[in-house]
Amino acid sequence: MAYRWKNTLRDKDVTDEAAFLNRRQLMAGAAAGMGLAGVGGMPARAQDLEPTSYEDITTYNNYYEFGTGKGDPVKNAHTLTTQPWMVKIDGLVDRPGDYAFEDIMARMTVEERIYRFRCVEAWSMVVPWNGFELADLLEMAGVQSGAKYVAFETALRPDEMPGVKYPVLDWPYVEGLRLDEATHPLTLMATGIYGKEIPNQNGAPLRLVVPWKYGFKSIKSIVRITLTETEPPTSWNKANAREYGFYSNVNPDVDHPRWSQASERVIGSGLFARRQDTLMFNGYDEEVASLYDGMDLKANF
Repeated sequence: MAYRWKNTLRDKDVTDEAAFLNRRQLMAGAAAGMGLAGVGGMPARAQDLEPTSYEDITTYNNYYEFGTGKGDPVKNAHTLTTQPWMVKIDGLVDRPGDYAFEDIMARMTVEERIYRFRCVEAWSMVVPWNGFELADLLEMAGVQSGAKYVAFETALRPDEMPGVKYPVLDWPYVEGLRLDEATHPLTLMATGIYGKEIPNQNGAPLRLVVPWKYGFKSIKSIVRITLTETEPPTSWNKANAREYGFYSNVNPDVDHPRWSQASERVIGSGLFARRQDTLMFNGYDEEVASLYDGMDLKANF
């Protein structure tokens, strides 16, 4: 069960962190009492997850367009202009075009989704996102029968993004999903965190969230979405195919070539806190494992 509300949130309506957590506890208790499947897009078994603090979520980031240090994005991303914002949707769609962010939001239903977030670097968070299902946006554009993949592209603005001066990656940042992954109900286009507008350093104004995949798949500040028949290139796979596959599903049984993926460090749990075991598909195996029936997950990492 997803908790939904219409897109009429204003600054005065924003829920602070303490109130959000209290309301979440009440919702989870009510859902348990009624035997509901889940709250806010979460599987029932994940309802006891404690969201990471807003401060930690918004200050510990990877967004290399603003620098490679974890604290660089929050220091530098204020330079990103997010209004106006256009998203080009093209390729194998019935209604290609340049869509204004405001027009997209007027047609979408915003939801609250509390998801695990697992970085390929073996750290994790629990993030209360606000956003809408990517499937709804693709339906709006009209996916044609020949489409098999969805490609994404991040904004490239050298005057606003100091990190792109350095060849860390082949800019602009690009990512991709198989169409069935993109249209899965868990796949979110996030526009907020804790009921507030998503900060620049977290991918404003529109980013992808695919909770069963490593975080670099959840591309930030999207300016283009293209439906294709063939598998699209992805930035980290282009940079180092041996270490970063197209699928990049969270898998504790498949290590990164330079470190184990069997456990993770939880951000906000303290410097000396015990690492926790990493879950297959980041804990969403019951929902998404069927997408990969018959696949060799070690070969298709």
